[in-house]
Amino acid sequence: MDDDLITRIGNLADEERRLEEGHSGEGLSASEHERLQLIQVTLDQLWDHLRQRRALRDAGRRPDEATARPEGTVEGYLQ
Repeated sequence: MDDDLITRIGNLADEERRLEEGHSGEGLSASEHERLQLIQVTLDQLWDHLRQRRALRDAGRRPDEATARPEGTVEGYLQ
């Protein structure tokens, strides 16, 4: 499961980078901007899920107890 999360994170990070680099000096279209926002939220959710799994494993618990949290939760974290 962790490998799947890491693969998804890598793929989305690559797409995010392509969107941002492909438009340097130009603005994104409305659909590209929406896609970029969706990617960023999804990345936050995937990273959160992966961190939960690792923390549970480190605590001697089952990583499958981790749950994907909703956008409102992961977007509310202080960085």
